[in-house]
Amino acid sequence: MNPILRNGLAILAGVIFGSIVNMGIIMMSGSITPPPPGVDVTDMESLKASMHLFEAKHFIFPFLAHALGTLAGAFLTAKIAVSHKMKFALGIGAFFLLGGIVNVYMLPSPVWFAILDLVGAYIPMGWIGGKFAGESSNDS
Repeated sequence: MNPILRNGLAILAGVIFGSIVNMGIIMMSGSITPPPPGVDVTDMESLKASMHLFEAKHFIFPFLAHALGTLAGAFLTAKIAVSHKMKFALGIGAFFLLGGIVNVYMLPSPVWFAILDLVGAYIPMGWIGGKFAGESSNDS
């Protein structure tokens, strides 16, 4: 297979797989840590209006979803890519970081969570995903 095509497919696969992992964790989180009474987590307006009711425990699964989704996507991308594996893994981290930034602006969350999420869940997980795939940061 053409290396450029394979690298492109690696990126696409990483974004899709990372998104599936993210959404899977988010979807199961309510059964493990139920939202506050009366909050409809499927409605953005309900979330915005009731964010003040959320406790620290309610932010564990969103963080895990963001971190593990990014980690899984970066790992898969680095495994499939022909070249520049770590760069592509970090690119997946940057892609999901952009989504995290948009999320912070759309859904007001506590400052501590926004900082933890943006600093810890994306670029570091992209790097770790690349490392788990057996790639060093000086790959070509």
